[in-house]
Amino acid sequence: MGDKRPYMAMVVVQVIFAGMALTSKAAFNHGMNTFIFLFYRQAFSVLLLLPLSLLFGRKNATSLPFKLLLKIFFWSLIGLTVNLNVYNVAIKFTSTTVATAATTAIPVLTFILAVLLKMENLNPKRMPGILKSLGIAFCLAGVLVIAFYKGPQVISVNSNHPTMHGSAANQHVIPNSTRTWIKGTFLMVLATIAWSSWIVSQGFLLNEYPHQLIFQTLCAIFSTFQSFLIAIAFERHLSKWKLQMDVGLYAIAYGGIFVGVIGFYLQTWSIDKKGPVFAAIFTPLSLVITTALSTFFLNEITYFGSVLGAVLMVIGLYSVLWGKIKEKKPRDEILRT
Repeated sequence: MGDKRPYMAMVVVQVIFAGMALTSKAAFNHGMNTFIFLFYRQAFSVLLLLPLSLLFGRKNATSLPFKLLLKIFFWSLIGLTVNLNVYNVAIKFTSTTVATAATTAIPVLTFILAVLLKMENLNPKRMPGILKSLGIAFCLAGVLVIAFYKGPQVISVNSNHPTMHGSAANQHVIPNSTRTWIKGTFLMVLATIAWSSWIVSQGFLLNEYPHQLIFQTLCAIFSTFQSFLIAIAFERHLSKWKLQMDVGLYAIAYGGIFVGVIGFYLQTWSIDKKGPVFAAIFTPLSLVITTALSTFFLNEITYFGSVLGAVLMVIGLYSVLWGKIKEKKPRDEILRT
């Protein structure tokens, strides 16, 4: 039973992440401001994390140097505040399918950043290096296909579900919507790069301060403060800040509880038990779930270009992971293959 828990945990994580894309998109379709949404979502996470860290995190905690505190503040800005704000705008401009397809590229982009920082090796003359290089190429091709080629409709379901706010109508191929789609795709790439940078930086930060719960709480507090400043800069009408008992409030609560606390904890726990490669293997599952559910619950149109681009990115992901696995094998076994 113990061996099955990481598998079950990662399946739950991918379901949670798929739900994040769906609930966020539904909230934005109903007019929720993306910047205000993130502020409330992060604040909700703080309300949950703060008492937990005070109860369970203080016992073994050590003093936090001011220099390290500044590092955490900076990387919270890049990896959480900037990343999630850009992600929310991107998902508003595109679709949940594009958003979850972009997440499959996170392990690949993380690997690229690790190579640039000399944390990983890339030897294109050996099989592991060839597989990694092909994976990077497939991921880049997938991004370009999603951005510049929509193609025919693959799935389209007509529905009058109350949470749908004209999302299908806004995705017809007209010059303005095409430009918005391209802009949204590249914003999603920027968000993915920021998230990949955040993943790499966490390794350094947790080595300096290995108290995960307090670290997670500090990041949430900093991100809440930063998100508030950004939100107030973009939206100063108080009426927009009022929360109603609608899909926007549900999405905020979902993001704060399931994504900010439960999802983050389960993913970190699984990585600790089985490693980052194991966790990355499950990434495409959220893509399948999101594509299926967004059609029925958000009335989104799924285009062939999005499906093709997503497939290329998944191939790229597994190619890089295959290269990573082969790299860990003995040299003579690699030569035999």
